[in-house]
Amino acid sequence: MFKRIDAVKKLRQKQSRLFKGADILGQVRSILDQDQLKEDRIQNALQGGGDEISNTFDLDQLDSDRIYHIDSIKEICIDYRLRFLNSKLFKNAIPREAIQEIKALEKAHDIEIKGFKIMAPSKLFRLENADDPVLFAPIGNGYYYLIHKWGNDMHPLRKWIMKPFKNIVNMVFTLFIISILSTNLVIEGRYGATLSGSEMMIIFLFVFKSFVAIVLYYGFALGKNFSNVVWDSKYFNA
Repeated sequence: MFKRIDAVKKLRQKQSRLFKGADILGQVRSILDQDQLKEDRIQNALQGGGDEISNTFDLDQLDSDRIYHIDSIKEICIDYRLRFLNSKLFKNAIPREAIQEIKALEKAHDIEIKGFKIMAPSKLFRLENADDPVLFAPIGNGYYYLIHKWGNDMHPLRKWIMKPFKNIVNMVFTLFIISILSTNLVIEGRYGATLSGSEMMIIFLFVFKSFVAIVLYYGFALGKNFSNVVWDSKYFNA
């Protein structure tokens, strides 16, 4: 019924809105290198991705459609409740296609790529205690190069389902709407149309405070936080 959401397509749309008129760079050569030692080193780099690393790519050979600023990545992560974390925290195996893409990039640019990042739902990461992975490498100055995407596209309603968790304003607004609907159901089912405006307001406030209390209780109990806070957090209870 609904078409599934491609995270890269949404990221490209966000990038085009935030950074209009960007220079078009040349296509990256797709030359694969079968050297096993190089592949082992890439696997090690993926397992040890770190912070504050930039790679000296040949900008003339990069595909401009694959270059994304951290602001674009952040907005997509917040909208769809994703995380953007070091590749070493990724639980699943990195697909061979991604390894081949990395080797091709390294061959074309004559570098060893480091500092890999992955954008994916939090359940795909090994998060420390305190549906659509996308692999990036840092270029520098807040820019990242998209290397490979795998897995299924996101559910078409994921953005709307996760909207209440985007920030505290969205959560309060959602609880407000739910409380209005719940109050109407209570009044219609139990009291009919016999209540005064002040009585309905009292019931609404009671229902609203009840929903707020439930959200706060489970939020603190499970250690959850809003998407605009946790999008780049490596902690499970953040």
